[in-house]
Order: sequence, then structure tokens, then C-alpha cells
Amino acid sequence: MRTFLRHRVVRFLIVGGLSFAIDLGLLMILHEAAGVALWIATPVAFITSLVFNFLMQRIYTFKATNKGHVSAAKYGTLVVFNILATDAIVLLFAQTEFTYAAGKVVSTALTMVWNFFIYKYWIFPAAKSDAAASAAVSTAPVEPDAHGPGVRNRLP
Repeated sequence: MRTFLRHRVVRFLIVGGLSFAIDLGLLMILHEAAGVALWIATPVAFITSLVFNFLMQRIYTFKATNKGHVSAAKYGTLVVFNILATDAIVLLFAQTEFTYAAGKVVSTALTMVWNFFIYKYWIFPAAKSDAAASAAVSTAPVEPDAHGPGVRNRLP
């Protein structure tokens, strides 16, 4: 299980699922339990889930070390893009034989895929020293041992 949770894609999906749960759960709590008007509860829940998502993707998923304010500005830009793209896809689907709900499913899948790569390479890029160290390890020459050529030494 520990190995499974080390995969960045798995952590990304966990944080995304928790963000959705926070968005929907807080919306329901605010609107249903607390009686807050829907037009107020919806953006409060959405923004709360966005803040949670940004912080957890930064800390847990990508373990970012770059400047937080730079990442936050890039994240804000991505959020605006995602809102516009989602709206366009949903409206496009609504004008076809498919429904707006199908458009929402498709837009969610698309944004999830491109968000992972945008987070990884633009919003929370690996530090140059991390990338260089990773490249150095992967290109290190392999020395044969006493068992013959092509047999790698195994370090504990």
C-alpha cells in the first residue's frame, strides 16, 4: 500500500477526490444545514476546495519547493482556463444529441488529464537540482561484477 501511495498520479487522484468531497460536502452543509443561500454557498465551497487542492497538490502530490506565490498565480490562471474550457465543452455537448451532463463528464476527464501535466511541469516543476540528480542516477555507467559482463552490481 505504501508503494501504491508513492505514485504521483495516485496522490494526484486522491487529492482531487478529496477536493471534490470538500466542495460538495461544504456546499451541502452550508446550504442544507446552515440555510446559506445557494448563490453564496456554491462559490464559498468551490473556493475552499480550490485552496485545499492547491495546498495539497503543492505539499503532498508534487512536494514543490518553488516560490508559493508564483505557483499560486499560475494555479489561478489554470483555474480560469479550466472554468472557460469546462463551460465551452458543456455548452457544446448541450447543442448535440448528448446532454450537458455528458459534457460535464468529458470536461472533468479532460481537465484532470491536462491538469496533472500542467501541475507537474508548469505550476509545481521539480527543482533543477532534483532533475539533474535524477538524470545523473539514470545515466550512471553500470560496472560488471565477478559474475560476468552485463550483470549489475546490486547495492543493498
